[in-house]
Amino acid sequence: MDSSTATKSREIAAEIPTVVRVYKDGSVERLRESSFVPPSLDHPQLTVSSKDTLMSHQPSISARLYLPNPTPNKKLPILLYFHGGGFLFESAFSQAYHSHFNCFVSQVDVLVVSVEYRLAPEHPLPAAYHDCWASLQWLANHYSSPNPTNMDPWLINHGDFSRVFLGGDSAGGNIVHNILMRAGTETLPGSVKVLGAFLSHPFFYGSQPIGSEQAIIATPDYMLKVWNLAYPGAPGGIDCPMINPMADGAPCLAGIGCSKLLIRVAGKDKLRDRGLSYYDSVKNSGWLGELDLYEETQEDHVYHINNPQSHTAHNFIKRLASFLLG
Repeated sequence: MDSSTATKSREIAAEIPTVVRVYKDGSVERLRESSFVPPSLDHPQLTVSSKDTLMSHQPSISARLYLPNPTPNKKLPILLYFHGGGFLFESAFSQAYHSHFNCFVSQVDVLVVSVEYRLAPEHPLPAAYHDCWASLQWLANHYSSPNPTNMDPWLINHGDFSRVFLGGDSAGGNIVHNILMRAGTETLPGSVKVLGAFLSHPFFYGSQPIGSEQAIIATPDYMLKVWNLAYPGAPGGIDCPMINPMADGAPCLAGIGCSKLLIRVAGKDKLRDRGLSYYDSVKNSGWLGELDLYEETQEDHVYHINNPQSHTAHNFIKRLASFLLG
């Protein structure tokens, strides 16, 4: 390859500044991502044990599991968690999420399964939605089958399958919504039910600005770039029901497939008004579950991930503990 060909192959095909850069040779450079860290299994000085497990070979789906150490002599609620990152970056194995769940599980007796789903643009949506639905099926198979594929003994020995929860932040919160809509119409293995779910600062958007969005000129362009790169063929574009559950023609939110729902917003977050709109839409949809809203007025987007030791992050852990254990 001569120098001119090499230069052209590294020309930028698409870019979202500070987030991701896609080159014409197909390579992807992620500009905003914390480093990966290994799990900590059976460390005597730690209050949380963690390990990685494989859910599926084809496609490749894995997860990091977290368990209190020492393990309580009782079955624990199971939290299936989907990380954020605009569908384009971050990982269940990153320092940010590892620190968050070490802090969280040290205070709340819960078994966490943090899913490593495939990212766009290499794997455009709906790949992540398919992976996360497959992860919920994998989890349910531990209850329904005596020999589940890629079995993990922590789930068998410590998980309470009558208390299965979903959770996620930002793009992960968006995934939670879409998995709940599917759980409302499809039966899981063993007829396992999702008891509850929480959406932290969920990534929803639409073509028509609402609330404070009308005063933030750059926000629509940024959100549109992220969505178009994550899901180039989305039916309806930025008004696809997967990103805009309140769009005309979107499935009725009364079909959400769980019994308890907690929506979390932050006062300084550009996505705040979308979260509030989602809360109001669920409230007015005829959904029969228990709905609650939690707002931290002086915080910004995913502050609990960026600073898990903060006072406000600890306050939310207390609220989430009552939601999961109550």
